[in-house]
Amino acid sequence: MMALHAAQMLIGLALEAMLGWPMFLYTRIGHPVSWLGRLIALGDRHWNDENEDDDTRQSRGTMLALGIILLTGGVALALSLLLVRDWTGAVVGGILAWPLLAARSLHDHVAAVAEPLAENDVPRARKAVSMIVGRSPEKLDKPAITRAAAESLAENTSDGVIAPLFWGVLLGLPGIAAYKAINTLDSMIAYRTPRHMFFGRTAAKIDDVANWIPARLTGLLYVLACNRPITALRVMLSDARHHRSPNAGWPEAAFAGALGIRLSGPRLYAEGPSQDPWLNGDAPDPRPANLLAGLKLYRRVVMLAALCAATPCVIAMWTFQTYAL
Repeated sequence: MMALHAAQMLIGLALEAMLGWPMFLYTRIGHPVSWLGRLIALGDRHWNDENEDDDTRQSRGTMLALGIILLTGGVALALSLLLVRDWTGAVVGGILAWPLLAARSLHDHVAAVAEPLAENDVPRARKAVSMIVGRSPEKLDKPAITRAAAESLAENTSDGVIAPLFWGVLLGLPGIAAYKAINTLDSMIAYRTPRHMFFGRTAAKIDDVANWIPARLTGLLYVLACNRPITALRVMLSDARHHRSPNAGWPEAAFAGALGIRLSGPRLYAEGPSQDPWLNGDAPDPRPANLLAGLKLYRRVVMLAALCAATPCVIAMWTFQTYAL
């Protein structure tokens, strides 16, 4: 069964890497994440009453989170049960998994920041980075823009590629769909703001659990794929735990060590400033050339992840040939 799941995820990853999510599909049917976003926004609007007490708001946020995750996973389970257990089921499952992976879209979003930075076009870079981070873009100078894009690339390698691939290989379409619901909930309501501090608390905790293994796997993949594995491993092991997120620090610290740059540190969000510690703090701020190098490293990590995901398929084929002879 895991071999079938792996085949589905590899087909989905290949489709997304080649095609992204075409605009003609987006304009006609939207995207599964946008569908989830509408459901979450509806629940936030109707259930998150700021006049209610904190416990009530947390209970309602818990019901929303669990409801969205169970609904999404249940629909994916129903679809997966309809698929035949052969290559046609792998292809159809791969097509269904396609929009739930984000290897190309992440690359393109970060490249849209790296290219104007390399041309010293700060206003265009600032506009591009506002699409991928929650910081106040008008306050970001060139080093801060570069750092924000690098951190987004490192963290979202886990959230957008490795974690969905991990849960998809492990649990098939229900696993990748449920993970996408968890991650979308976290991105929409798991904020430390007065409105979402309690309503999004359960969503944040579920996301922390779902990303615990994938985040560390992502950091390890960056260590294995880079040209400075010893340094990257040292920085990851020493600095990851200093990040305010229990998970994001692992890929970010490994990425920082791999490229010889510093990440995290003080930054300004819409809700106010954050005095976060540095990752690889003795290194310099990233330059545009580092971001381009980071994209190259990211592509190697995605290829390495694909090879790892292919392992169940290889084992299944070897086992079949061994017992067929």
